[in-house]
Amino acid sequence: MAKLVVEVLDSVDLMPKDGQGSSSPFVEVEFQGQRQRTATKFKDLNPFWNEKLAFNVKNHRDLSDETIVVSVYNDSKNGHHKDFLGRVRISGMSVAFSEEESVVQRYPLDKRGLFSRVRGDIALRMHAVIQDSNSFDPVEEVLQHVNGVENPRPHPQNHHRHNDDSSYAKATESTATPLQEVNTNYKFEDEYQYMENQAKNKKKKELRTFYSVGTGSHGGGPPPPPAERPAFVETRSDFTKAGPAPSASVMQMQFPGQKPEYSVVETRPPVAARMGYWGRDKTASTYDLVEQMHFLYVSVVKARDLPVMDLTGSLDPYVEVKIGNYKGVTGHFLKNQNPVWKHVFAFSRERLQSNLIEITVKDKDLVKDDFVGKVLFDIVEIPQRVPPDSPLAPQWYRLADKKGDKIHHGEIMLAVWMGTQADEAFPDAWHSDAHSLNQQSLASTRSKVYFSPKLYYLRVHIIAAQDLIPSDRSRPLETYVKVQLGHQLRLTRPSPIKHINPEWNEELMFVASEPFDEYIVISVEERIGPGKDEVMGKILIPIREVPQRYEHAKLLDARWYPLFMPSVAEEIGEKKKEVKFASRIFLRLSLDSGYHVLDESTHFSSDLQPSSKNLRKQSIGILEVGILSARNLQPMKSREGKLTDAYCVAKYGNKWVRTRTLLDSLHPRWNEQYTWEVHDPCTVITIGVFDNCHTNGKDDAKDQRIGKVRIRLSTLETDRIYTHSYPLLVFSPSGLMKHGELHLAIRFSCTAWVNMVTQYSKPLLPKMHYVQPISVRHIDWLRHQAMQIVAAKLSRAEPPLRREIVEYMLDVDYHMWSLRRSKANFYRIMSLLSGVSYVYRWFDGICYWKNPLTTILVHILFLILVCYPELILSTIFLYLFVIGLWNYRHRPRLPPHMDARLSQAENAHPDELYEEFDTFPSSQPTELVRMRYDRLRSVAGRVQTVIGDLATQGERFLSILSWRDPRATAIVIVFSLISAVFLYVTPFQVVAVLFGLYTLRHPRFRRKMPSLPVNFFKRLPARSDSLL
Repeated sequence: MAKLVVEVLDSVDLMPKDGQGSSSPFVEVEFQGQRQRTATKFKDLNPFWNEKLAFNVKNHRDLSDETIVVSVYNDSKNGHHKDFLGRVRISGMSVAFSEEESVVQRYPLDKRGLFSRVRGDIALRMHAVIQDSNSFDPVEEVLQHVNGVENPRPHPQNHHRHNDDSSYAKATESTATPLQEVNTNYKFEDEYQYMENQAKNKKKKELRTFYSVGTGSHGGGPPPPPAERPAFVETRSDFTKAGPAPSASVMQMQFPGQKPEYSVVETRPPVAARMGYWGRDKTASTYDLVEQMHFLYVSVVKARDLPVMDLTGSLDPYVEVKIGNYKGVTGHFLKNQNPVWKHVFAFSRERLQSNLIEITVKDKDLVKDDFVGKVLFDIVEIPQRVPPDSPLAPQWYRLADKKGDKIHHGEIMLAVWMGTQADEAFPDAWHSDAHSLNQQSLASTRSKVYFSPKLYYLRVHIIAAQDLIPSDRSRPLETYVKVQLGHQLRLTRPSPIKHINPEWNEELMFVASEPFDEYIVISVEERIGPGKDEVMGKILIPIREVPQRYEHAKLLDARWYPLFMPSVAEEIGEKKKEVKFASRIFLRLSLDSGYHVLDESTHFSSDLQPSSKNLRKQSIGILEVGILSARNLQPMKSREGKLTDAYCVAKYGNKWVRTRTLLDSLHPRWNEQYTWEVHDPCTVITIGVFDNCHTNGKDDAKDQRIGKVRIRLSTLETDRIYTHSYPLLVFSPSGLMKHGELHLAIRFSCTAWVNMVTQYSKPLLPKMHYVQPISVRHIDWLRHQAMQIVAAKLSRAEPPLRREIVEYMLDVDYHMWSLRRSKANFYRIMSLLSGVSYVYRWFDGICYWKNPLTTILVHILFLILVCYPELILSTIFLYLFVIGLWNYRHRPRLPPHMDARLSQAENAHPDELYEEFDTFPSSQPTELVRMRYDRLRSVAGRVQTVIGDLATQGERFLSILSWRDPRATAIVIVFSLISAVFLYVTPFQVVAVLFGLYTLRHPRFRRKMPSLPVNFFKRLPARSDSLL
């Protein structure tokens, strides 16, 4: 005997249904024909029940197949009528089998029908109570029931994650196997899990708060301070008493899918775009996807006629801006009475500690700086500026002495206003939270926008050479051509013609970038011996002189280029005409601007436009991304006694954006919004979070990865605002780690519907990729070169977007071998084939009359289609329409994200991870490399066997009429002749009816032995017996 306990806690943001802007909600729970309800909470859109409802479970072994329906209604007309407010369907597989394992989960309320008006969510906690717990292992019983496992496996006991690598690997290894064997045909949508922070004393009134599940290395931890709380975490003071909850580091049993802490959570931040007209700030004209953050801006422009303070008759002035304990200082000028600073200071209004702004001009001195004058402002009198208003005009203010009296000499030009992060002065301003940094380190914390260099494919067609002059005419020539562009070096094959007029007729591809300030170095060399080559001629061609090629049909004319001796080629100039050297080379050079230069993988590319501006199409929409905040970040600088200096980088198309760095915080709030033009909806935006390691002046340090998110635009609905919290997952040799959550707001707006719809009928890449394709081997090499060029260009910006950032965002090592990724791709293929397997099992059930009513209906449909064959295609398309319409109610509610379960990241073996992160070539010991090689041989052996079986079936099919087996071929041709005569004299409908009725015959007329065609096909000869 077992009991199911459903604890109904609270609900948030319900839909008003009483006509007066409120509701009187109650909850009704239905399970196995039993129905119970909670009390009614009158006039409350955020009700709190805290009631436990108990249900009898008929058979606890079948609990995983049951469904728990939780409905929320509005109690109207004194209980005689109820209005639907939302419901949740929960599978019994998510029910814990003890109260200690159960956790509070928050479920978004779903609609009952297409026109239902529902909003809000409900917090529940469920567990099953079993009387005889010693004879029942819930995990094993659920796993056996789902997968049909006959031999039970021991239940893993180690569910905890630790900080050290070894224990983490053991925990991952011990828990990965049971979790992977869960049937993935079930799917729970919008299922969010929160941990509750509770005290031990049950008698005292407590405060209970929902938080996101803790990270892999630090668990839940204490709740953060209120000042750092983002909008998507709700703190409620009306929660009731509760018992102790499990630690956040405990691995919860969730069936199926990945762990809740690896899932995307929908949030409701108070951004203007979500609050509508009545809730938004009427003055907010931009930045409607982020929360407004108010700053006090002080612009120090210049000063004039400053008094003399030194004996030399001048002064070294600088300005100090002070508000409470925050103090900002400009640079000083040597002996200048009319300095110009043009420096902007930004102070967060939330952290202002005083109502008085003190702006002081001082004279820099060796011992003690002298006071020159000051200007005071009251914060209450500061004007408010809202973009797109024009910038506030600075004004001259006369300096005052320490007593407040105006001095005769000295004025300073200032502008002081209250603004938001949408102000154009925000990116370059000095921020009060970075007051401890010097000017050099401060530059690396500012928000900036970068653009990738425009890339082109350079095609070098090497045709032939004439009149080469070898150093030794007695030996046969073995010549080849070496072409170098920057760090890119390619060689042709040796010419088959062994004399002074060789021919190659070979094309080489390179990646060139604007502004075309490099040279193409082409040299003809003779191979004298192993490792010994001799240059026979050389030429340097500027890239800016190479013509562009827009169309594939128009080949540019080839030209003869003179070859110079190596010493002369590097001094091309005045002596060029004086040297008489008859050798020359026949080349066709072109910048193919009709291609799109791939600098990222085509699977998640963010730009598919050709290099030429003339071939680019108009934009079809606008992508707006609000980078709100991050939560529960890991302390990346714990060894230095600090937390994390986090910043975000977003990349879409050729535009990169970087947020400002928030120092020493595990819960940074950026609230910065950026916009991109969209030319193709089938593209992906990448957003990464990093730890800034250059705030302490270390130039050789590398910024650390915290995690990244990829979102495909085609999966987003137009004009819908997506506000979600994404897990920041990082894969390392120690395993999968969650480094926190990133809170984003995304909106994709379409500006040209017709163009966007027609994009789905056009090829993904420009036309030249298909008319004159580049081989896969060359594409991979060119992609690597393009990544290197982009990384080198962006690392030279200020502040630099460093190489490790660019390589991580572009997935430079995506093509490297990974056994984990190979498994993931294999399971992806198997999941696709599972649909075919389902259709086969369904048809097999029809043939064996497992459901007689369904089989009879299929017989009737089959006879109708045979009699009216013109209905076949229309029936198929109508069936597809109905399926698509039916699946609309089950469409994905959340945007795509990094799926740890799909990536096979939760159960990867430690050695597989070390192999994935190993250098190329390997730097591991010989024994370890030998073990990996043996493992790869075993995997390849199985793949080899499968490929051999496929080849065998294909060869059997080809041998039907090849007379390799004369008797089998004779049987086939005789049968073919008889069939041709029979089908000629018999109507097609009769043949179709006979064949269909035979296929769908009753099991009484079937045999368990293989059919005659199968037996005949398996006896056909293959070439497998001819292999050595």
